[in-house]
Amino acid sequence: MDAYLVAVGIILGIYMLMTLGLNLHFGFTGMINFGQVGFFAIGAYTSALLALAGAPMAVAFAGAVLAAALAALPLGLMALRLRIEYLAIATLGFSEIVRVVIVSEEWLTKGVQGLGGIPRLFASLGVGGNAELAYLGLIALANLAAVLIIRRIVASPFGRLIQAVRDDEEALRALGKDPAGYKVRVFMLGAAFAGLAGAFYAHYLTYITPEQFVPLVTFYVWMAMIMGGAGRIPGAVAGTLILVLFLEGSRFLRDFVPGVSEVEMASLRLAAVGLALILFTLYRPQGLFGGYSK
Repeated sequence: MDAYLVAVGIILGIYMLMTLGLNLHFGFTGMINFGQVGFFAIGAYTSALLALAGAPMAVAFAGAVLAAALAALPLGLMALRLRIEYLAIATLGFSEIVRVVIVSEEWLTKGVQGLGGIPRLFASLGVGGNAELAYLGLIALANLAAVLIIRRIVASPFGRLIQAVRDDEEALRALGKDPAGYKVRVFMLGAAFAGLAGAFYAHYLTYITPEQFVPLVTFYVWMAMIMGGAGRIPGAVAGTLILVLFLEGSRFLRDFVPGVSEVEMASLRLAAVGLALILFTLYRPQGLFGGYSK
C-alpha cells in the first residue's frame, strides 16, 4: 500500500507541474492552450533520447525543458495574431502534430513500438523503496520551485502586466504597452514546466509510447485547473490533488459495482471525473480557490 501511495504521489507531482504551467497560460494571461500534452511529449522524448545517448541526467532534464520552451516559441508568436478560440484550435493541432511526428519518425522514437530502456533516476538505490521515495522528494522539490517562481513572477511588475493582458488587452495597448513579448515569454515558461513534467514521466516509467500523449491528458490538466480555480496558485495545487483523487479513487468503484468489466470501468472513471467537473461548473464555476460570487 505504501508503494502505491508513493506512485500516486509521483503521478500527482507530474500532473501538478503541467497544471502550474497551464495556469500561467490561461489563468494569469488568458491564453487558451489545448496542446499542453504536446510540450509534455517533447520533454519526455527529449530527455529519454538524451539519456539513452549517454548524456548525464541533469543535461537530459535541461534539454527537455529547453526543447519544450523552444517548441512553444512559434505558438507564442501565433498567439499574437490569433483570437483565443483560434489559438485553442491551433494548440490542439500542434499536440496532434507532435504525436504524429513521434509515430512516423521510427528511426529516432521507435514509433508505435515505444521507447524502452530509459534510465531511471536514483538507479543506484535499486528498484522501489528508497528510490521511489527519492523520486517523490525530487518531484516535490521541483513543484515547490515552480510555485515559488510563479509567485515571484505574479507579484512582479511583469506579473501585473500579464494579468492586465488577461483582463483587457485593448486597454493595455491604449496605455502604450505592447503585450507581444509578455505573451511569448509566458507561453515558453508554461511549456517549460510541461517539458520538465515529461522528463520526470519518462524516467519514472522508463518506457514511453505515443499513445501516452493523447489530448485527453491536456483536458485532465484543464479539469484540475478549473476545479482548483484558474489564476490561483493554490487552486492549481488543490485542483490537481482533486483530479488525481478522482482518477485513482474511481479505480475502486468496481468493488461496489459488480458485473462491470475493465473496459466499462474505464468509462465509469471518466464519467466520475466528468460529473465532478460539471458539478464544479454549476455550483463553483470560479473553482475551489476562486473568489466567491453569486
